[in-house]
Amino acid sequence: MAAESTMFLPFLAMFAAIYLVGYLAVFRRWRGAQRAEASSCFTSLFHGTPAAALALRAVLLAGGAADLASPNTRADDLALDFSTAYFAVDLAHYLLFLPLADGESALFVAHHLATLYVLATCRAVARRGALPILAMEVLAEATSLAQNAWTLAGMRRRESPAAAAAHRAMSVPFFAAYTAMRAVLAPAWFARMVSFYYFGEEAALPAWLRASWTAVIGGGIVMSVIWVTNLWVEFFRERKQKERSKEQ
Repeated sequence: MAAESTMFLPFLAMFAAIYLVGYLAVFRRWRGAQRAEASSCFTSLFHGTPAAALALRAVLLAGGAADLASPNTRADDLALDFSTAYFAVDLAHYLLFLPLADGESALFVAHHLATLYVLATCRAVARRGALPILAMEVLAEATSLAQNAWTLAGMRRRESPAAAAAHRAMSVPFFAAYTAMRAVLAPAWFARMVSFYYFGEEAALPAWLRASWTAVIGGGIVMSVIWVTNLWVEFFRERKQKERSKEQ
């Protein structure tokens, strides 16, 4: 690994700098935990869509000939380094600025640790098998831009009528896109991965790695489905309450 070319440290410095710009300049007037959370969203804006593009490029360059346990290419490693650096910086954000006693923060810390485990073991331990992980990342990051915009608007909806209107307008399209990516396409691709890992030809990946990736990625999909389901439930609950208020 030491002799190989890696972009992890440059990307790490880049995302750390972006976070600091958000915290010290862009959101300097925001108070409390919102300042740190907004800075995290700001950093994510520079990760999500570019990460999806890098991952999609790597998948397309692999073509149809590569199997799901093929050795990693330079394009794979670049995409893995990019996302590993981002999640390392965002993990530091949660550990330094937000209380782990908060259930949502603890959930994000667990998610980031699990994601870093998969990315790091694929990049530095197995050095193969990136194709299915990067294909999953395309699905995961496809809605990142919308999610960050929706989250930022939601933070300010009580102080700003414009932010509240934007948050309402974005909710249904974002929920629908997230549901399609995380609750429909991601499980379908996960089933393809599991089929290859356990029921296809003998894979070059060791059994412990296949098992751990299956558990981590499958758990992440379940968490995403639960999260978006709760958003839909809350959305329809609020809409019913508004309808009842109008009737009264």
